[in-house]
Amino acid sequence: MIQNEREIRHEHVLTAVRQMMTAARTAPKGKGIDIIEMAMVTGEDIHQLSEEMLKVAAETGLKFFLRDADNILSAEAVVILGTGQQVQGLNCAHCGFDTCVEKPATVPCTINSVDLGIAIGSACATASDLRLDTRVMFSAGLAAQRLGWLGEESKCVMAIPVSASSKNPFFDRKPKEQPVK
Repeated sequence: MIQNEREIRHEHVLTAVRQMMTAARTAPKGKGIDIIEMAMVTGEDIHQLSEEMLKVAAETGLKFFLRDADNILSAEAVVILGTGQQVQGLNCAHCGFDTCVEKPATVPCTINSVDLGIAIGSACATASDLRLDTRVMFSAGLAAQRLGWLGEESKCVMAIPVSASSKNPFFDRKPKEQPVK
């Protein structure tokens, strides 16, 4: 049997993205409490994510959303990772308040955000080990959050588009002035 790399690349990327999600799941969590949610976005859902990013650009005037909306269309898959907000009761004051009791509900627990960052780092390290092209994107994460793809509990969502191509499409990007249709 002969399998051309171009014909099996997509399935390889999907398998690798599943490994990235496993790496994120097994990353250390504060106090061992896991409130990380994640999913793999593929196919037409990437186009839906891009369209939502264009809506955010129109509402906010932030042009990097235009560039990123176009850019994720080069991805074979996008990993979305988010965290809910659950006070960890450490009274660490990293959120800016002396105790967890003093912290308003609208202020995120820093430990939750750190846990998300460690999970993202673990997923990206796995992608790097597998020689995949990635970039962490706040813009695509916010669009996924607005779409509710990780549920209502996920208040902070980030995205990692993934590609396996001759050149990483997520770097050396040109700014966009107008939405690309």
